This record gives sequence, structure tokens and C-alpha cells, in this order.
Amino acid sequence: MAAHTAIKTAPHRPPDALRSSPVISHEYLRCFRPSPLRLPLSLSAHSSSSSKIAAVRPRFGACATRSGTAMENKAMSEDRMLVMVPPHPLIKHWISVLRNEQTPCAIFRSAMAELGRLLIYEASRDWLPTISGEIQSPMGVATVEFIDPREPVMIVPILRAGLALAEHASSVLPATKTYHLGMRRDETTLQPSIYLNNLPDKFPEGSRVLVVDPMLATGGTIVKAIDLLKDRGLNNKQIKIISAIASPPALQKLSTKFPGIHVYTGMIDPVVNEHGFIIPGLGDAGDRCFGT
Repeated sequence: MAAHTAIKTAPHRPPDALRSSPVISHEYLRCFRPSPLRLPLSLSAHSSSSSKIAAVRPRFGACATRSGTAMENKAMSEDRMLVMVPPHPLIKHWISVLRNEQTPCAIFRSAMAELGRLLIYEASRDWLPTISGEIQSPMGVATVEFIDPREPVMIVPILRAGLALAEHASSVLPATKTYHLGMRRDETTLQPSIYLNNLPDKFPEGSRVLVVDPMLATGGTIVKAIDLLKDRGLNNKQIKIISAIASPPALQKLSTKFPGIHVYTGMIDPVVNEHGFIIPGLGDAGDRCFGT
């Protein structure tokens, strides 16, 4: 007989109770400040040859909060890290598929890729350079904007599971370059080691880099990866992190060491156990993606 998974519906909580809960809500953007004791949170292409082209560069350093009617841009101080859990039902859906221990390997990997597509879309908002001009449509002249292909977004998946989460990056972003970074964690010391480094000696000036690491647990792997990027000429504002699930220990390390960096994650789980796994998490993402 086929196994069945019971789905329990969480009880409804009024807005005031949600805001006062210690569990991080999907409904807000969160800004993290370094703290030795806890992790305090505040809400916080082609154109015709006659086209007129103008380059537009997005500005870094904005922290958005949800208002009653619209998203508002606020100045973000240099010592704050922004962590976003986008409140999209599809993100919740794919996280639920990933959590289910009965999800087969092929479906797990597909769900990871779909989650990555949504998170990369959110992370690239207001971050991509554009070119504008006029083109001839079948019905008349139109003012248009394209993503500037001269400045591709650099994708750095951390192997193995980062490959699945970054699988659809090139279908979301019109221009990308991918640099692989292979890291494994010692199961005893929980310290990461590098077995593959395909990063350039130096990133071009003005580069934008998405680091893709599904599980931010103890924070050792992602911190080592960001150190490698900064050694190659990047600053915190040029880097965004994409993860399926994050935890407070990893976010605390990132906030302390890399102020101003942005993290986009599908969920924040509260606990990392003595073996370095996120609880409830989704298990070993690499093993579940590739079946080994």
C-alpha cells in the first residue's frame, strides 16, 4: 500500500500574535545587527541600429519594509545585514516538498531548482543594470528597457547541492557567468575544505555575484566562500546569498563578518543540532538531490 503523508494545518494567529512570536515571519524583510548574545531583528536583447541607448545602474544599500500599501525604500546603515524571506505561496510550497522525507530524489531536485528560480528572481529585483532606448514594434515606436548583456551576473553555486538550487539561473537572468566552488564539511569538526575552485583570480570592477548554497547551518561553508570572493576584489554590497533554508548561527556569523550583505532564503529554521544539521530542515540536501 502506498504511504501517505499527513498534512497538519497550522492554527490561525492574529497579526499581533504573529509580530510578537519569536519565530521569524515570512511577511517581513529582516535587518540583522551583529550581537555577541542574540540575533536582534528589526522590520525593516536586441534593439534597432537607431536606438537611443542609456545605461542605468541600480543603487546598492536600500532596506525595504512592507507598508500598508506599498514597498518603501529606506536608507540602510552599513552595519546591517538584510535577510529576506519572500512571502510567496510557491516558495512555501516548494519548501514543503523539500521537507517531506518521502519526496523522491528526482522530485526533490526539481523542487530545489524551482525554489532557486523564485529566490533568484527576488534577489535580482532592483539589482540589474539596464539599457533603455526606442525600438519599432509592429504598431509603432516603443520606449523599452533591456538587461545590459555587457554586465552578466556571476553565479557561484557551492557544490554539490548548490547546482540544483542554481539550475534555472540562466532562465531567469538574461546574461550570466557561472563559477563552480566545491566544498565539503568534515563531519567531526564541521569545518569546510575546498576540493574545487573555479573562481577567477579577480572579478571585474562592478561585478554582481549570487552565491548559491542551499543550507546555511553553522555558517562555516558560506563564510569561507564569501572570504574567497572578497579576496578577489568584491565588497559586501556586490554579493547576494541564495539559500533554501537558513539558521540563526549562520546568519549571526554573516552579520558579524560581512555587514551589509543580503541573504534571500526560503525559510529560517531555529535550531542547528550537534551534528551541524538544521532542525527541522530537510536533511542532507546534496544526498537527497543526487541520491548518493
